[in-house]
Amino acid sequence: MEYSLAIRLCAEFFGTAIMVILGNGSVATVDLEKTKGSHSGWIVIAVGYGFAVMIPALMFGTISGNHINPAFTVGLAVSGLFPWSNVLPYISVQILGAIIGQFVVYLCFKPHYDLTENTNLVLGTFSTSDATSSRLNGFVNEFFGTFILVFGALGITNSPSFSHGNQMSGFIGIGLLVMVIVASFGGPTGPALNPARDLGPRILHQLLPLKYKGPSNWKYSWVPVVAPILAGICAVALFKIIFL
Repeated sequence: MEYSLAIRLCAEFFGTAIMVILGNGSVATVDLEKTKGSHSGWIVIAVGYGFAVMIPALMFGTISGNHINPAFTVGLAVSGLFPWSNVLPYISVQILGAIIGQFVVYLCFKPHYDLTENTNLVLGTFSTSDATSSRLNGFVNEFFGTFILVFGALGITNSPSFSHGNQMSGFIGIGLLVMVIVASFGGPTGPALNPARDLGPRILHQLLPLKYKGPSNWKYSWVPVVAPILAGICAVALFKIIFL
């Protein structure tokens, strides 16, 4: 079934918002003070983000393709697999969805934000950063993490079982892929793997009157935007050359 651009944009908006609510909600549960899951560990974040991508995929995958990530959108467009006329609208609603999703997280965890004095942990519930203050390492980590995400997602969605109508297992597989990438690539940067997921919440962090508010780390902000987009372009191009 073909859906109008307006319906697909709604799917991208809600998909990205749900991803950020569930994913950054998991981060907030672990990193903010006095939550019932405080200090429960990185595995909670990995599982949370895996399901945060899986649920929108199950909901909207057959409507908009469930990009919920400018790296996918631009990568597909560069390789001629997605119309350029839809790129800016898709990215715009993805960023807006990420902002709204993060605002929901802020509202739900407001008392815990007021109790958390560590401004790095507060920022970490919004956006990513380079753990060793190395933007080069952050770039490398974000590039390869996103490359595996995009290349793997294309492999899953172009598999014979997916094309024969077994989309549910494919969308579950993408969620598991995100889960293991966050678990394995999480140490150096977070990771973002998605420009909208990082930039939208970072903008909100800059604007909100947080009680314990440090800098929004704009000097690093280009890394989780540029590296994933370049990785998405490379991953889609390589997959197309070999398998399509």
